[in-house]
Amino acid sequence: MVYKWTDSNGLVHYSDQPVPGAEKMVTNGGSLNGMASVSSAGTPAAAGAQKPAVSGISYSRFAITSPTPDQVFFGDETIGVHLALEPDLMPGQSITWHLNGKELEDQGTAATQFTLPHLGRGTYVIAATITDQKTGSSQTTDSVNFFVRQPSELSPQHK
Repeated sequence: MVYKWTDSNGLVHYSDQPVPGAEKMVTNGGSLNGMASVSSAGTPAAAGAQKPAVSGISYSRFAITSPTPDQVFFGDETIGVHLALEPDLMPGQSITWHLNGKELEDQGTAATQFTLPHLGRGTYVIAATITDQKTGSSQTTDSVNFFVRQPSELSPQHK
């Protein structure tokens, strides 16, 4: 049996363990395409908080440290992304990054830091998922919201 729920950030999670508010899903083989995404339910943990061990995925630190929650970037500022991961990525595990729910494909499967290209004005949500290729289990960071603002032509001090 697989359980599906959506967290307060709108991110969909799957687990083989029931959580409050989760929907039961029937799948072939007991998993979703051989993969089960597991995350904690409820309020997001503080950045850098320890995540529980899940099916062979065990890190003492697994959190996005940059950008920080609700950070604001202006104009053409570069946006550095950093994942705090202790210990280092284990053999047979890969990292997938998602920006506004879409996979970032140019980061490689082991990138714990990179720079985002110039983004247009708006609100963005970034998250990282580690997947164990052998077991199919995965774990996702808490999502981090950040904002990109463009300077006004009427306000030259923001150039």
